[in-house]
Amino acid sequence: MTEARIHLLSRELPVLIAGPTASGKSALAMEIAARHGRVIVNADALQVYACWRILSARPSLADEAALPHALYGHVERHQPYSVGHWLRQVSSLLDRPVVIVGGTGLYFSALTEGLAPVPEIPAPVRARADALRLSGQTAQMIAEIDAETAARIDLANPARVQRAWEVLQATGLGLSQWQQAAPSPLVPLDRCEAMVMRPSVAWLNARIDARFSAMLEAGALAEVAAELPFWDANRPSARAIGAPELISYLQGNCDLATAEGSATLATRQYAKRQRTWFRSRMKSWRGIELG
Repeated sequence: MTEARIHLLSRELPVLIAGPTASGKSALAMEIAARHGRVIVNADALQVYACWRILSARPSLADEAALPHALYGHVERHQPYSVGHWLRQVSSLLDRPVVIVGGTGLYFSALTEGLAPVPEIPAPVRARADALRLSGQTAQMIAEIDAETAARIDLANPARVQRAWEVLQATGLGLSQWQQAAPSPLVPLDRCEAMVMRPSVAWLNARIDARFSAMLEAGALAEVAAELPFWDANRPSARAIGAPELISYLQGNCDLATAEGSATLATRQYAKRQRTWFRSRMKSWRGIELG
């Protein structure tokens, strides 16, 4: 983003920066925050966890010391944390200039469109859903989701499928019906500066490949080794891309090169899902073309 375009941004309205992993959105947020005196607020579902700095590409200690950051690394590995938790915490930060940055589309849609008041999912329903997902029966859950919800969610994302299945099973209403009852959003799109990074596939894939190698050099393997005694693949914190692959290496199931290749491929696939979400749900956001 050019200096001139940054200069034209409102200094009062919240700035939102969405984008796929490795697209450079954190660097842009740092530049805008430094110029405007803003707090940088995390909108990435994995960067909330204290156990993942390197693998989740959280801002460095130096970056956090240079500018005020919020909602990074404040959740323990075992703690439940949802978009509802995040939205409540963001609401307490909106009395000051902020730049909200991340790659979790669900966080941004809740922020700008409102969050459906879905009741808590009972433990037996959650356990059944976990069992279906972990046994590779996502297709069964998709078949049981109502058509309206299925048309709205990312069916390639097992976590999103599981959520939709749980809501229907627990409440008898599809997730899309709950979403229609969402309250007014905290930050309507006409009351913020909303931008989404739109990198070319080749440009982004090259950055993804280089970044995971850099993560390994920065100590990602040691970070995962420290997590090994506490590892539970069922926890949301275990979805950090690269963690399952490096855990597999540490457990002797593959060599490091295989783990790195699998993690890089998983990152590319995740970025593809993010780009699909952003194209579908952020058509009115200002696009920043890259590569």
